[in-house]
Amino acid sequence: MTTAPPAGKTVVAVTGRPDWTHIARELADDLATDAVEREQAGKPPLDEVARLRESGLLTLLVPAARGGGGADWRTAYRVVRIVAAADGAVGHLLGSHYFLSYCARFFAGRDRAARVERAFTAGQWCWGGGIASHEPPLMLTPTADGYLLDGHQRYGTGVGVADRLLVRAAVPGTGEPLAVLADPAHPGLVSGGGGETFGQRLAAAGSVGFDAVPVAADDVLGSLSPDEGALSPFAGLAAPTARLISAQVCLGVAEGLLGEVREHGRAVRSPWQPFSPQPWAGGPPQDPYVLTVYGKLAVAARAAAALADQAVDALTHGLARGDDLDDDECAETAVLAGAAEAAAARAAQEITTRALDAIGAPAASSRHGLDRFWRDIRSHTLREPVAHRLREVGDYFLNGAHPPFSLPA
Repeated sequence: MTTAPPAGKTVVAVTGRPDWTHIARELADDLATDAVEREQAGKPPLDEVARLRESGLLTLLVPAARGGGGADWRTAYRVVRIVAAADGAVGHLLGSHYFLSYCARFFAGRDRAARVERAFTAGQWCWGGGIASHEPPLMLTPTADGYLLDGHQRYGTGVGVADRLLVRAAVPGTGEPLAVLADPAHPGLVSGGGGETFGQRLAAAGSVGFDAVPVAADDVLGSLSPDEGALSPFAGLAAPTARLISAQVCLGVAEGLLGEVREHGRAVRSPWQPFSPQPWAGGPPQDPYVLTVYGKLAVAARAAAALADQAVDALTHGLARGDDLDDDECAETAVLAGAAEAAAARAAQEITTRALDAIGAPAASSRHGLDRFWRDIRSHTLREPVAHRLREVGDYFLNGAHPPFSLPA
């Protein structure tokens, strides 16, 4: 069974299935046409989510038998990277949606996960929220027919536009952290502002408050406990899955900026080239400084992308292993994903800073909006410091220590 293409969209079929890469590129081209204006306006991304829903990309990871796209994580990562190259915030929003909507498979039983995914595809939900390890848990109080959810979450992605929120909560007494699904339409749930953020303006991120929000027993997906033995090795793959989303967002934004500055670099005189009436003598740019900058940045992007691809290979192998996966394999995948995230974050920071040098003063023009790439990356990487990933990689390399189960923002 395959899903029908969304109305009004051209879908290129490959072996009888939608070509999600083609669909993502069409969407990215659409987003790129007004990316600067939308980012500068900073309005809630309601239209952007509608475009994602219309394209069919929201349910890409759900099996076709449950009404979804039937794609794998390798495809999902490729889609996130393509979208992030056109609009980093929307790429982040989509990547978070993929991770959160997949969490039922990590933390709930098979039957419950199937029920959640069927409801998800039927309602075409956009998922938001967050279950980050460093986020103080909300309180989940048992009642006669379920639970009540109370508290305040400081940060969640997509909270301003989501149809469902996945959050971290704890039962009083035991304090065990749980993944909990909540309906933002309930009047006891109030989305707050995320402050005047200088980047990721279209990720609809911010705080959210809960005041006696009812939660059904089936909407408590499972434990998030980092205690040894509390989670299966398969559930432990949730952390590297999320970290590779972060890596793909970083790579997408970096590649998006490189694509734009390349077009500028071909059309304008280098800021380091002495003035002459015909600086390129009718040929391509030859300024050695410009070529060196582009060379260094291209190497950084390709190296980080190669490491991310290696980590994706390890993750997809681990997911395919399912219940047969062991702790050592999970740890190896987690370390590789952490290394890929660190490499992608560093490469993206370097690229979004140095690439503008090759253009010079025109890069500061708000008309071009090139600063949005730098602002999106810095807003993203500030929430996940590279130092933590490097420490985990070093401890594993030197001591064989398995990285702790830690979910990113």
